[in-house]
Amino acid sequence: MSQAIEIEKRRTFGIISHPDAGKTTLTEKLLLFGGAIQVAGAVKSNKIKKTATSDFMEIEKQRGISVATSVMTFEYRDKLINILDTPGHKDFAEDTYRTLTAVDSVIMVVDSVKGVEEQTRRLMEVCAMRKTPVIVFINKLDREGRDPFDLLDEIEKELKIRVRPLSLPINRGSLFKGVYNLHKKYLNLFKPSTTKIADELLQITDINDAELDKQVGEKDAAQLREDAETVEIVYDNFDVNEYLKGNLAPVFFGSAVNNFGVQELLDTFVEIAPAPRGRETDIRFVQPDEKKMTGFIFKIHANLDPKHRDRIAFMRIVSGKFERHTYYHHVRLNKNFRFSTPVTFMAQSKNIVDVAYPGDVVGLYDTGNFKIGDVLTEGENFQIKGIPSFSPEIFKELINTDPMKSKQLEKGITQLTDEGVAQLFTQQPGNRKFVGTVGELQFEVIQYRLQHEYGASCRFQPISMTRACWLRSNNPQKLEDFVRFKSANIVQDKDGHTVYLAPSDWFLKMERDNNPDIEFHFDSEFKTEVV
Repeated sequence: MSQAIEIEKRRTFGIISHPDAGKTTLTEKLLLFGGAIQVAGAVKSNKIKKTATSDFMEIEKQRGISVATSVMTFEYRDKLINILDTPGHKDFAEDTYRTLTAVDSVIMVVDSVKGVEEQTRRLMEVCAMRKTPVIVFINKLDREGRDPFDLLDEIEKELKIRVRPLSLPINRGSLFKGVYNLHKKYLNLFKPSTTKIADELLQITDINDAELDKQVGEKDAAQLREDAETVEIVYDNFDVNEYLKGNLAPVFFGSAVNNFGVQELLDTFVEIAPAPRGRETDIRFVQPDEKKMTGFIFKIHANLDPKHRDRIAFMRIVSGKFERHTYYHHVRLNKNFRFSTPVTFMAQSKNIVDVAYPGDVVGLYDTGNFKIGDVLTEGENFQIKGIPSFSPEIFKELINTDPMKSKQLEKGITQLTDEGVAQLFTQQPGNRKFVGTVGELQFEVIQYRLQHEYGASCRFQPISMTRACWLRSNNPQKLEDFVRFKSANIVQDKDGHTVYLAPSDWFLKMERDNNPDIEFHFDSEFKTEVV
């Protein structure tokens, strides 16, 4: 099969939302409809013991939240679909933002009860900045939520994007009866089931058919017809090109946990979602149909399988064809590597892959050669643009509470901070370890994983630091003097770079004013200067 056909076959997208909007549940149901799994696992349920496929980490299963991006691949209607299920919690937003660099479109889940929430706004800003095509799924119609048209107005106002409903709900809450597909002109009535697809789907192709009144009742049928007429009058006609440009978001209604509206979403997604797109680099734009392979690392995960202590780098293929046992050029290290066991994913489960194409996400077993943002090519030297890095906002000292497990703690904290959701700093003398994050929950997750994956016991002690600044100067003596005078606030990052931990923004401003020969940067790549 030609490369062009393989590219057109693929659809790579992320699922994003505010926490608890039903994102991971929707992921499960897409896998269910796609035939990748036979029984969906409940994210939060005491009755259903199977946990969500995408929530494979033990802490995710216990807390019922996603704290790491997971990757799942399945085939549906002759398309190869790559789903990247992202964390919804704001404390893990960096993982989600980086994942958005690896997808070509997104499905955004909105809770019909709560409407547009804070994290939804932040994620939509990232999508708008990149012109990423967005499909909206308004979830939890089985609950007593808000009026559908009020939700549509709020989405347009708060997320600053035009919308076009492609399905409409038949009532909501305890009276929710199904969805009418405006795009394909048919009605689907589902039997509620949290784990399996309903056996029978009723299709009514004409909204004016008297059978509709018989099935849902005259009152609900009349309301549906009125709502459908309102949509035609108020909202723009659906234009695929406007969707692909990121200007228009098609909207579907449903209840993921009860399998309402999911198939309409999936069927339309494979029909309109973009095939793999190229990526901008620091020297040129890389097109997916180029012959030479290009890929970039957007995520690293330690202990994907705790029994085997494996560390895997997730690489998005941008162009060409990735082949097993083939040498590729690691741009940052200026070395060539080949990979004997590259894998594709179903969350924690992995399958060795011989060939991968643009749009695919491949897992590369890594012994420490990769960092987030690294690029593999067939010889060309460039960097992919737009992969975000973050300056920590919360700092705590790592205290070892079991000296007999010092080696395990050292290895564990090194590997976990390689994943990119926290940064590790070391201060000498004393080998003190400081961890910086953007959210409190990350410390809890790190502590849990150190205990359960490495057998290392620790606690985190708050320190009075609010900003990490990487230092650079064309005057080595000035920098050396500053480091000596400010030794209590000087640390080294994992790559040996000198970092100043500022107690406050006021102190940082004072140090900048007093040391004009020294540059203070918010990240180790020196992309963003303090202003």
